Amino acid sequence: MTEMTDIQSESSVTNRSMLLKWSWRELWHGQLWPVAVALTLIIACVFALAALVVRVEKIMVDQGRSMIAADLVFRSANPVETPTLEKAEQLGLTVSQQVRFGTMAFSDEAMQLVSVKSVESDFPLRGELELQSPVDTHHQVQPGELWLAERLFDLLKVKPGDVLAIGDAELTVSGTIVQEPELSFNPFSQMPAVLIHADDLESTGAIQPGSRVQYRAYFTGADSQLKALQQQIELEPGQRWLSETSQGRTGDVIEKARQYLSLTLILVILMATATLVLTCMHYASTRTEVVAMMKSLGASRKWLWQWLARQLTMLFALALVAGIAIGALLEYLLRVPLVDVLPEPLPGIGFTPLAVSVLVALLVAIPGMGIPLLRLVDAPAISVIQRQENWPRNNKAYLLALLPLVAGLFWLGSNGLMWLTLLGLAAILVILAVFGVAIVRGLKRGRWRPAITLALSRINRSPMATGAQLAALTSSLMLLSVIWLLRSDLLADWQQTLPADAPNVFALNISPEQQQQYLNVLDQQQVMRSDSYPVIRGRITHINQQDLLERAQQGSQERDESLRRELNFTWRESMPVHNELTAGEWNKESGVSVESGIAERLGITVGDELAFNVNSQPFSAKVTSIRDVEWRNMRPNFYFIFTPDVMAELPATWLVSFRVEADQETVVNQLGRDYPTVTLLDLRTMATRIQGIMQQVSLSLSVLAGLGVVSGLLLVMTLLRLSLAQRRDEIRLYRTLGASRKRVSATVWGEYGIMALLAGVMAAAGAESVVAALVKWGFELPVSWHPGVWLVVPLLSLLLVVLIIRSMINSLLLPVRG
Repeated sequence: MTEMTDIQSESSVTNRSMLLKWSWRELWHGQLWPVAVALTLIIACVFALAALVVRVEKIMVDQGRSMIAADLVFRSANPVETPTLEKAEQLGLTVSQQVRFGTMAFSDEAMQLVSVKSVESDFPLRGELELQSPVDTHHQVQPGELWLAERLFDLLKVKPGDVLAIGDAELTVSGTIVQEPELSFNPFSQMPAVLIHADDLESTGAIQPGSRVQYRAYFTGADSQLKALQQQIELEPGQRWLSETSQGRTGDVIEKARQYLSLTLILVILMATATLVLTCMHYASTRTEVVAMMKSLGASRKWLWQWLARQLTMLFALALVAGIAIGALLEYLLRVPLVDVLPEPLPGIGFTPLAVSVLVALLVAIPGMGIPLLRLVDAPAISVIQRQENWPRNNKAYLLALLPLVAGLFWLGSNGLMWLTLLGLAAILVILAVFGVAIVRGLKRGRWRPAITLALSRINRSPMATGAQLAALTSSLMLLSVIWLLRSDLLADWQQTLPADAPNVFALNISPEQQQQYLNVLDQQQVMRSDSYPVIRGRITHINQQDLLERAQQGSQERDESLRRELNFTWRESMPVHNELTAGEWNKESGVSVESGIAERLGITVGDELAFNVNSQPFSAKVTSIRDVEWRNMRPNFYFIFTPDVMAELPATWLVSFRVEADQETVVNQLGRDYPTVTLLDLRTMATRIQGIMQQVSLSLSVLAGLGVVSGLLLVMTLLRLSLAQRRDEIRLYRTLGASRKRVSATVWGEYGIMALLAGVMAAAGAESVVAALVKWGFELPVSWHPGVWLVVPLLSLLLVVLIIRSMINSLLLPVRG
């Protein structure tokens, strides 16, 4: 009995060993290796992309937070309350406070309006503060110190060691502010900066009842702690949270880059999933006879699943190891173009890319491989003798598709951009597939050469199969086009945000008597400048005799920001060249032109009567036009531009912006000395910082777009190869029945050429539609069209067809030999 048990045990071990060896041979010598390659590519691409996304996002967040000097900033018009600071400390956050206000600085020889920042010794919590004294470099402000923006030394005629009066306090100048992390994006509120320590604030006596003072609290800590603090603080009027995504240009760039990174990852996953599903379906179709043979020899479903399970386990293990290794190498190669702009040391990637790549691979592989394999196991044994195209299906297998669907619902949540993309893609693919079949049917009615006629007949033979093939090929080309076009539109928008010739200095408070003389100096120095604008501050009060404040109080909507403060008004005879008229006409008399954003928010339309108040003087004007304004281009822009007759009698100062190049450094200081009453806002440092961030983001997005395009090309090539492989038996039958190589070859070229050209044109149309929708409703940018895509995508499609057919044509044209 013991001997019998030992024999059975040895037989079981031998069977498992043989099954393992067979599974290994099946993996490499059967048709399963393309599935392994596809799964490896999914893991590699997702790992590389996720790793780079993690790095780039951390870098962008770090850069953005460096520009606000903390992870989170609380801004208030009143002193920050003690309970707020106590809550932050209880959450384990690091806190630093700042008070900033405008005042006059007096030296023995001059005076100047300055922006004083009273900071604590640990400021900044993020970014770098560089202070240069005559003997050393400092990075923090200490009690008793006074640091000045470089321009103030000329304006106030002082040097380090001199005494400067700030309010009631007399402080000794310590040195120069070389670099500070905080940058203001409002040219109408920035003045030369002065840094003092918080301990010296009270001695200045500059803060009195009615003073315009801004209080800030800076916090650093874990994101969860920061979020908890925001949830516990209920904002009051005059209070606001500042984060890396709320700071003007950089916040806008970072937010849009995040959206693009997520969208690219989704599209790459979609393309990799399609590649895996196609290869797995092809594998299942090629192993039907093998499974049928094993069934005819007595193999049970349980044994077949053990056989397949071993193959799939080995396949997934190999794909995981190879995919992670290739992904890590790919992520390194993707960083090579960014080496000059990435910081050192690089932020870590953690376990997120590994977890995401494994999870995505499982979510894709379980339904992608499970559905065709469940159908494969159900293959009837009679298929050994006679091929069976259809047999009873296990419809429960399609429940596996719920797994990635539920995961997608959980992951995407309320992300409107992603849902817009996915639903738009699905709708467009259905439309294009139907449209493509209709076009092919229309082409068949024409008179063509025999090879083209046969190709069209072959395509029309199965409308469903034709529609599926066209949809698959079109979607592949469309997805890679969407990735690249979105990247191009984002970069174009950012270039418009800060063009190469953008102004980097603003001159404000120019008196009417100085205006022409000031402009003449700029022209003599060959400085590129804008037109000059008269500026006066005022408020909008009524629309068609309806009081806006009363309307805001009665309505449920929050009062618009433009109603909370005074706005900058100007007047001109002609519209600024960097504005675009969207409604009405530009008039030269008795009118006002309104910026489109505020017009939409306040419900202003052409023909409305608006009432304003400037220095307690009411006046009104009729809306004659609506303008689009690009607020981010650092040019003088205004909500309301009046005709000269409406406001010309009101007292105003003048504004001009200009660009100072590297060889014109002395111009700013000379202007400051010659026109001490003119406020000069030097934004060169800010522009350089913004351009640096944009360069990093732009290169990163280009690399990511390149990876997405490569994934799309792999999908297209896989699709074409599998399609031709499925045609092999049919083509060989034509050859066996006597069809010439020339005729069969011409038919193949004609069929796939028509499909490629049609798919390329439809992909271009689909990509334009999807990108237009994403740009308008997802990224909120102006829609632009891309004529080049209508040429490049069809040519790319034809090129891929040529490459694939040339690599397979000889094997396809071999006749069946008896």
